[in-house]
Amino acid sequence: MNQAERARYFRQLHNRRPLILPNAWDAGSARVIEAAGAAAIATTSAGVSWCFGRSDGRKLRREHMIQAVHNIVESVDIPVTADIESGYGSNSAADVAETVRELISIGVAGINLEDSPGHDGQALLSPEEQVERIRIARDTAGAARGDLVINARTDVYLFGFGEPETRLEEVAKRAILYRSHGADCVFVPGVVDTETIAALAKAIEGPLNIMATPGAPSVSRLAELGVARVSVGPGVAQAAYAAAQRAARELLEEGTYGALEAAVPFPEMNALFARHCN
Repeated sequence: MNQAERARYFRQLHNRRPLILPNAWDAGSARVIEAAGAAAIATTSAGVSWCFGRSDGRKLRREHMIQAVHNIVESVDIPVTADIESGYGSNSAADVAETVRELISIGVAGINLEDSPGHDGQALLSPEEQVERIRIARDTAGAARGDLVINARTDVYLFGFGEPETRLEEVAKRAILYRSHGADCVFVPGVVDTETIAALAKAIEGPLNIMATPGAPSVSRLAELGVARVSVGPGVAQAAYAAAQRAARELLEEGTYGALEAAVPFPEMNALFARHCN
């Protein structure tokens, strides 16, 4: 499939309720996730940043993100949607356009685009500024004869924007605006309680992406609540690094190897990449 076909196929996958998107951070994690049965893969900006020895939160350069995502796209046969944080650079519409052009050229099917940080110490961009960035992303993809599934992320809950009693209304306002200007889905991280999730699914008038973390409802329960898309952010990467940490500590402190018993067998792991050797 060419890029536009991948994007259209990825959009169709959202008819599954919910679409489950495990988050990868490099080619190896992407192949493991694909082999586990995923229909599509999302990247995690935190995991990608850690791979380059940087902390999350707009500390990664665009070229490094593109490099990591390119490796992921080349390693799998399923659609990949890229976490582009706030677009890189100065978070301007021009920066978003440049990022989207590069992603379209490597075959990415979708993006997450967040509305944080704002300017002058504000937690979030204004809804109007984020709308312009969404429009630019959509227009840039079209100008490149491509297509793009845009997952517009709002960090109202994640950063505790405004008073608690105003947040649902603020998310709904932003979601409706974002959707009306080209976003396919709305991503609301920072929410795990069933009451709020159900209210969000009803209020935003479009597909809702929830970031599941420990304590969140099960995938089947999220489907019942009206969630269209479930991802886990840096969760899988954190679990993988926890396994590495346990194994290293056991080796260094006890001189034993018990943690390695849970490893993916070498032949199985190596076989995941065999097709790239031809």
